[in-house]
Amino acid sequence: MATSVHINEFLQLAETHSVLDVRTPNEFKQGHIIDAINFPIFTNEERIVIGTIYKKEGKQPAVLKGLEIVGPKLHEFVKAAIKLNKNNTFLVHCWRGGMRSSSMAWFLETYGFKCITLKGGYKSYRKHVLESFNEQKKIVVLGGKTGTGKTIVLHELQKQNEQVIDLEKIAHHKGSSFGVLGELAQNTQEQFENELSFNLSKINSEKKCWLENESRMIGKNSIPIGLWNQMQNAIVFSIVLPMEERLNYLVKEYGLFSKQQLIEATQRIGKRLGGQHVKRAIEAIEGDDNKTAFEICLVYYDKTYNYGEGQRTKEKIIHFEFEKLNAIEIAKTIIST
Repeated sequence: MATSVHINEFLQLAETHSVLDVRTPNEFKQGHIIDAINFPIFTNEERIVIGTIYKKEGKQPAVLKGLEIVGPKLHEFVKAAIKLNKNNTFLVHCWRGGMRSSSMAWFLETYGFKCITLKGGYKSYRKHVLESFNEQKKIVVLGGKTGTGKTIVLHELQKQNEQVIDLEKIAHHKGSSFGVLGELAQNTQEQFENELSFNLSKINSEKKCWLENESRMIGKNSIPIGLWNQMQNAIVFSIVLPMEERLNYLVKEYGLFSKQQLIEATQRIGKRLGGQHVKRAIEAIEGDDNKTAFEICLVYYDKTYNYGEGQRTKEKIIHFEFEKLNAIEIAKTIIST
């Protein structure tokens, strides 16, 4: 019989053993443990059939139908596990740590693999993830208006051995209306939280950790309230650059995208920017003058940034003025402060 362990031990074991998530592909897509392998015991459609039988006829008819479906698949499960085998041990979980994971573990152990299941299943993992955002970290927020190169400075901080959480990388979004350009499709909120929690688990709580200043919403993903509150109470190191430097950076960063993509991004902030400003910005884009278009858009983004900064305690904001966007020098300066 497979051993069953709690979530902390399960995640420790996951560093050296393969995790088989036996839930349906749809459940897995909604959210999963980092690096887990979807190894569904039922397809999406089969799961619906069994659930319907359970509701209408009860547990035993549903179990019987499940055995009818799974029986012909048993040899395929074992063959697939053989291909995935690294050290003869698999970590197996389902939603609640019930019949699906225990059945799969039994199948695989019958063949000769060792299996370890998760008490409480994926549900216990999600509880662990949500609780993790309340764990206190020594957070320092890297601030600065749009175009100050916060992301490249953040990456430079990491190169200089500082602890960094790149929220925009995890969210697949750069935070603004233009932030979706060049990015992969965003994950569900659930998977965003899973990946964020995983990254935070690697952080040494005794040392400072840098996060970029963000709105709570990064595209369609929302920063969990526990972490958000820590960010709001953290010291902000705010980069200040001349407008010309900011515009040059934005032209370089976003100028490679098509006119249509830039126009659509501009239209998304149309209500806040105002009809006349949107019209002028679009005309500038169509006339190959992205610099003017971005300058118009910065009117909105600067107001938004100023408002957000105004909600913080002034004593917790430290401004650093630079003439040029030199990520190496900026990183060195703020580290030494």
